[in-house]
Amino acid sequence: MDSRDSRVAGGTDAVTVKNVTVLETGTCDIETPSAPCAIVVIGACGDLARRKLLRALYRLFRNGGLPADFFIVGADLPDKTSREYRDLIKESLRELGGEDVLQKDWSNFASQIHYCTIDTETASPYAPVADFLSDTFKKQDMPGNRLFYLAVPPSRYADIVGDLGKASLAPEDNGFGGWSRVVIEKPFGHDLATAQQLNKSIQKFFREDQIFRIDHYLAKETVQNILMFRFANAIFEPVWNRRYIDHVQIMAAETLGVEHRGVYYEHAGVLRDMFQNHMLQLLAMIAMEPPSIFEADRVRDERIKVFRSLRPFPVDRLDDHLVLGQYAAGNGPKGEVPAYRDEPEVDNDSLTPTFAMVKVFVDNWRWHGVPFYLCSGKRMAEKTSEITIQFKEVPHLMFRKVLPETIRPNLLSIRVQPNERITMTFQAKSPGAKICLQPVRMNFHYASIHEGDLLDAYETVILDCLLGDHTLFVRQEGVELCWSFLSPILEACETCDNRRQALHLYRAGTWGPSRVEELMNRDGRSWHAARSQ
Repeated sequence: MDSRDSRVAGGTDAVTVKNVTVLETGTCDIETPSAPCAIVVIGACGDLARRKLLRALYRLFRNGGLPADFFIVGADLPDKTSREYRDLIKESLRELGGEDVLQKDWSNFASQIHYCTIDTETASPYAPVADFLSDTFKKQDMPGNRLFYLAVPPSRYADIVGDLGKASLAPEDNGFGGWSRVVIEKPFGHDLATAQQLNKSIQKFFREDQIFRIDHYLAKETVQNILMFRFANAIFEPVWNRRYIDHVQIMAAETLGVEHRGVYYEHAGVLRDMFQNHMLQLLAMIAMEPPSIFEADRVRDERIKVFRSLRPFPVDRLDDHLVLGQYAAGNGPKGEVPAYRDEPEVDNDSLTPTFAMVKVFVDNWRWHGVPFYLCSGKRMAEKTSEITIQFKEVPHLMFRKVLPETIRPNLLSIRVQPNERITMTFQAKSPGAKICLQPVRMNFHYASIHEGDLLDAYETVILDCLLGDHTLFVRQEGVELCWSFLSPILEACETCDNRRQALHLYRAGTWGPSRVEELMNRDGRSWHAARSQ
């Protein structure tokens, strides 16, 4: 039972919720988009659309996150009626959330869902979508605002954007009026050259300000809070630099394997799948300088400055800065699981890494000499994404005559998922006559101050797309800088003579190859994930 003690302190209400005191200065409700619009989901019958996007749209609808006037158009290759498509979405929602999620508001939401069949054999496959949009805008007396979400494999992005252009759906100065926006998921290309080519293909029809490149990690509540934590609190920013911080660890661990994505993963591997986007974006949020004002372009400018400051990777000394691994057979969340090489559609002699730790440096005034250890892997001990900032040891051990052990440094941990929280670890005296230290933790859990469900990442990014807010989205310059940093690593890893020896196997259900701890120990540090989760 939550205890809620309301009182007045300097004109601000203070509320204690689950032992966390929150000063209430106002509400923080959803900012509802006011502009009527059409939301076109391309690849509408696929797994991403059914299990993520339509669920996110339905939750936004129930929570007041969609404009008063909107409609949804599913566009895909299967020949379906709108009624059949609604039934498909209804069944997917029932599987995800049970019958109760459909009891309220479903009929009102379903009435706004329509479906258009795409025929790729025709000269203009999206002409039926254009005709439907035009008719509906006129019938409902709506401006022609439209959002295109490409829930399709990345290999289809360029062709689909070209087809949208042929149907005059991309430009904003056509007969529709209103705005036109396109949303694409990562990965943004396979390397620097393909990323640049993809951008050229898209920008033939859409301007940069019309393009929303999603990295859903940036939309996670705890990641967004990093900037507030740093720049809205005077006690943290003064120590957020090389003088006080020893190193930073950023980890994104999954318990799942490649599942049904064997073909994609063989082509990508963990470095392309996670590091070019998620991991470097998390690094940028931790390392960026304060923007002059909190608005999209200024925030993205500061993230890009971090990418420009990345020290070129020493490909001639890979062993000192990189650990690659691949999961062997072991234990998963539901029992024994096969090795990566035994997964469907994976080469039985594959050298594709499913785990990587990369040590990088940001060469600027704030961070010079501070290593950032970025780590991500599949089939690991727990599903967790966490950022750990380790501060330097105390400069003078004044307790050396009464304490036999060294004093552990302070840690600040930011849990991105699951169970979002921020934890500060510091030293305190143990109760008793003898002087003994023990590490204690001060925890802040998001769930303790929020009643109800938080917006998930997809709900947040869809809402921002409708609002036209680019803060959480990736600019093309940032994409190219990340590929420029990562490409030498990929080339060195994929062309080296000892590629097989450089790939360290680790048992599924563990924290990765032992080689990681060897690298950390050689640096005089330890990997917190393996000992503190």
